[in-house]
Amino acid sequence: MKTTHILLIDDNDIDNFITHHVISKAEIAEKITVKNSAIEALEYLRTIRDDFEQFPDLIFLDVAMPLMDGFGFLNEIIKFPKLIENQCFVAMLTSSNNKDDIERAMQYSVVKKYFNKPLKIEMLADIR
Repeated sequence: MKTTHILLIDDNDIDNFITHHVISKAEIAEKITVKNSAIEALEYLRTIRDDFEQFPDLIFLDVAMPLMDGFGFLNEIIKFPKLIENQCFVAMLTSSNNKDDIERAMQYSVVKKYFNKPLKIEMLADIR
């Protein structure tokens, strides 16, 4: 899998560092953007929502974050133009292995995978 742009959304700097490192080592993305909250990520995505070349191909999203969790983010991202859903997809990357969280996340058409942290290089082969 080779992507142009991957967005990491997680409030934990250590998890972002590990995920960024794994993606960089795998050489699967030309650009990696990190946002420390769902709100910050949505603000960023709204600024580029009409620029499909800049919009991420893949978003790694944590479930448990303060102020707005991953599900709040998903409820907002599905309001974006439908073209985005065809270009970009979400892989949940979280420490939650709660069955309810997994089932809830997979109800969103934009969510394609659900992974438990930390990201491992072999998980990347399972994307797309």
